[in-house]
Amino acid sequence: MRLTPRVAPAVLAVAALLLGVLPAQAQAHPDRAPDRAPDRVTVGNRTFIADDQGRALQWRGFNLADKSSRGTNAFADIHESDLKDMAGRGFNLARLAFFWDDLEPTPGHYDRGYLTKMRRILDWANRYHIKVILDAHQDVYGPHFGSRGIPKWATRDEGLPFTPIPDDWFSEYFEPSVQTAFDHLYKDADLRAAHARMWMTVASALGRHPALLGYDLMNEPFAKFLEGEDLPAAAARFEATELTELWNRLARAIRLVDHRSWVFVEPTVIVGLGVPTRMGHIDDPHAGYAPHFYETAMETGADYDPNGTFIPAYEAAISDYPTRHRMPVIVGEWGGNPYVPHASQFVTDMTASLDRFSSGWTWWQWCRGGGYCFLDQTGAAKPNAQLLVQPYARAVAGDPLKYAYDPATRTYTLSFRTRDNAKGPTRITVPRDTYPCGYRVDIQGSQASWDGHGQTVSVSTHGRAGATYRVTISPR
Repeated sequence: MRLTPRVAPAVLAVAALLLGVLPAQAQAHPDRAPDRAPDRVTVGNRTFIADDQGRALQWRGFNLADKSSRGTNAFADIHESDLKDMAGRGFNLARLAFFWDDLEPTPGHYDRGYLTKMRRILDWANRYHIKVILDAHQDVYGPHFGSRGIPKWATRDEGLPFTPIPDDWFSEYFEPSVQTAFDHLYKDADLRAAHARMWMTVASALGRHPALLGYDLMNEPFAKFLEGEDLPAAAARFEATELTELWNRLARAIRLVDHRSWVFVEPTVIVGLGVPTRMGHIDDPHAGYAPHFYETAMETGADYDPNGTFIPAYEAAISDYPTRHRMPVIVGEWGGNPYVPHASQFVTDMTASLDRFSSGWTWWQWCRGGGYCFLDQTGAAKPNAQLLVQPYARAVAGDPLKYAYDPATRTYTLSFRTRDNAKGPTRITVPRDTYPCGYRVDIQGSQASWDGHGQTVSVSTHGRAGATYRVTISPR
């Protein structure tokens, strides 16, 4: 279809927006009354998204991605039962991959049926109280190079050769033709406008859906290397210039039609090597940070090394940027082979790390089969992947000070401090799979009570603001 009448007026502003001359009155900012609950909560060096009661929110979930189904069969491998089963295990977030090449198969013509299918998945998610991040996914740019993502009509490789590397697909990013295509996407005025227009179309169609948390603007961005640059140098230059500009440009486009949803930005994959990002400031009132967290050795087929330095190096690299910019961190992808000898220790160490620096995550991915799938072919959770099913505080009525889960004793602890602008109970998800025989709750702190319903423990505090509480949940 062509752009709907609702989108078209905003599209007229894209050219001015891209040229940096959008009138100040057209810049979209969410209306905030002075006495409204905060939309984010910063505690120490960590920031959380807040709900309309001012409670700090935490997220646990999975990626939903069907890369093999295209056109009329798009999303065929994603079912309502997937969202139901995720919620049944206590998860509350899905990162849904969609592909620009399917959404806009020819320039300016958007597939209404594709958007309808995306909305149907959001409807399922809402039915089971799961929020969704829409991920504009690309792998090795797009179909021109045998993958998914950016359409062929938006691919300009200058006729440079491309050699597929099936056994090491990530190395295809280093092909000059692929890097040249990325360079044109960032620099050519018509492609920049098309990219912004695509996001405006998605946000206009789905931005008001109650299940929508936000938009992941582009999966694992890459760039062209300049002569003499190695990966760290190229990543630093790209992040500080073109990538920062890209995120701000796409966020401004979305704000023309959606003032409230979060926009999530990613660094380059260099952070996985322990190199801090050089991204600049994202000038948006609802910007979140969505890095990926893959153990480099395991990505090449090795076992996890419990004595290795990967996790501390990554934590050191990842924490500075969101701390300085007060951005909530939701790790968009992480995962690993659940059958390697040290897989259980890998999941335990990684989830403990994520609890230290982020407010949430989505594992790659929710699917049945081999690889990183959470489920085996029968639909049962793989033994080591089952360790992902843990208690967590999905809403804290105050400031989360510390939280952790010990899988050896199945004991969860949460310490938090109350404040005036946080209302309602603290809600802790307690998965049935973790406590099949029931659980005990102990609360340290004055004037507190709790009750349990299904997989949720609700803790109500009745003392003054600034009071500190410690909640412990353990097997009965």
